[in-house]
Amino acid sequence: MTTVYDIPADILIKNVAQKLKDENFVQAPDWGSLVKTGIHKELSPVDQDWWYTRCASIVRRIYIDGPSGVSRLRSFYGGKLRRGSASPHHVKGSGSVIRAALIQLESAGLVKSVKKGRVVTPKGQSLLDNIAHEAKSGLLEKYPGIEKY
Repeated sequence: MTTVYDIPADILIKNVAQKLKDENFVQAPDWGSLVKTGIHKELSPVDQDWWYTRCASIVRRIYIDGPSGVSRLRSFYGGKLRRGSASPHHVKGSGSVIRAALIQLESAGLVKSVKKGRVVTPKGQSLLDNIAHEAKSGLLEKYPGIEKY
């Protein structure tokens, strides 16, 4: 069976985001069009469906990294803060965006809270693996090496 590890991340995240949107697992918050994703960003996201993409990325990241909390995800979604002529520093991403996404993913039953953070539930793992299996069939002509999975 094809798993998340066998498919390129960008293709998997795009397909999972579409599934989250179509089946109403998550809903974009009202403040979603106004917020930046971190202090290292100058503007809010341009993509109208950025919330679904971020939620799909968070589910994939928790699937791969095991128990992950908000702090670890903030570090992952952070970036380089440009400070003019001074050297840039890494800053963390928005914790509010990640917390709100995790709350929605928990209510959808895709992730659950454990002592060390959050892990993917069997329902979430099944969803990701099924989407990866579906995506694999469309990728065989583009990436012939995927055939062995």
